[in-house]
Amino acid sequence: MKIDIKVPEVGESVQEAVLAEWYAKNGDRVRKDQILFLIETDKVTLEISAEADGILEILVPEGQTVAVGAVVGTLETEVSAARGKEQSPVKEAEKEAPEVEKPSKAPKIPPQAGRALEAEPKRQEVPGMDIAPSVREMLEEKGLDASKISGTGPGGRITRGDVLLYLEETSGERGEEKPRPAPGKVAKPPAAAETGTKEEEGPSLEEKITRKTMTPIRQRIAARLLEARQNTAMLTTFNEIDMSRVKEIRTRFKDIFREKHGVSLGIMSFFIKASIAALKEFPEVNAFIEGKEIVYHHYYHIGVAIGAERGLVVPVIRHADRLSFAELEQSIVDYVQSIKENRLQLSDLEGGTFTISNGGVFGSLLSTPILNTPQSGILGLHKIEDRPVVVDGQIVIRPMMYVAFSYDHRIIDGREAVNFLKRIKECIENPERIMMEI
Repeated sequence: MKIDIKVPEVGESVQEAVLAEWYAKNGDRVRKDQILFLIETDKVTLEISAEADGILEILVPEGQTVAVGAVVGTLETEVSAARGKEQSPVKEAEKEAPEVEKPSKAPKIPPQAGRALEAEPKRQEVPGMDIAPSVREMLEEKGLDASKISGTGPGGRITRGDVLLYLEETSGERGEEKPRPAPGKVAKPPAAAETGTKEEEGPSLEEKITRKTMTPIRQRIAARLLEARQNTAMLTTFNEIDMSRVKEIRTRFKDIFREKHGVSLGIMSFFIKASIAALKEFPEVNAFIEGKEIVYHHYYHIGVAIGAERGLVVPVIRHADRLSFAELEQSIVDYVQSIKENRLQLSDLEGGTFTISNGGVFGSLLSTPILNTPQSGILGLHKIEDRPVVVDGQIVIRPMMYVAFSYDHRIIDGREAVNFLKRIKECIENPERIMMEI
């Protein structure tokens, strides 16, 4: 019996996806719940697993855009009929696997050749070295050592993008020397369907360029940012915050907090709490414009911008006003892990009423965050720096942070915007105000 492998529905607004990578080859025996392939939509990246044991038949190659519900492959589940009813496909695979992978029967070849027969047993001993067949073939063609490449895929798995990035980084170090192919193989550039890249040469090698197709997520980010600039009257106001009290609290209670809650006490939970206090005082910031109406939200779904390998995503912490500091920090940790493992769901990105973006983790001193439409406000955090400031007539050194609040001037006036940011400043510089709700 054959089972169709389909592209699943991931949300009402998503109609198509890119089949980014197969983790098994055509004709491979696979197990139930084994990850078969990776799809990318304009919002999320998801791994799709097998529904049953069987032999895989691939109908759609990597790099193709497919509609939601489309059949991209099949699983033949009755593969053991000709061999007797007592043997299942999985048992056959287990029976045959040791013969293929025995080092004693494998031909003696140089380590740098990167052949699967010698390299596979070693890779299994290293965490995150479960390499997809298509990626392993690429490593063999380029004559690369997988142990030298950092994997960014689920569980540290090496992806095609990791291999291409490694080639780009090492080409400069080796004077643009091309990687040597494995013995018996001829090096060839990856197919366009695999990488989405095109290389063009001008009159000289110095004018060489590379064209790379934008991923669906990157296309979506570009479209939304452009939409925010074109369809809103966006302005930004700035302020600076003395982070002394927050740093003091974190230093004093970090060990006890981690021991009790199992998560670190970061600065994001303080800013979420402070933002909610300000949103309650200035409800327009928590509202959207829909046509000629203003829609006020009496709940607080806070989006936290997280930079991922495939682009910026903004998962939403729902009813953040009801959560403790520890619950807020745990929610952020869980989202970061879900993004790394491609487990983020479309529902995790929907419904936010206000967004916080922390460019300070990348060293940004000051920036202007762009609205996450249809939201009316976004708070930008930045790097904490020791700077001289005047306190009670004395020049002292304090850990200071510049903060930026971008807002839609169609619904939020300048006075409200400035006071909104001042309210956040007051709560961060005096965290007791958050506890006392004053």
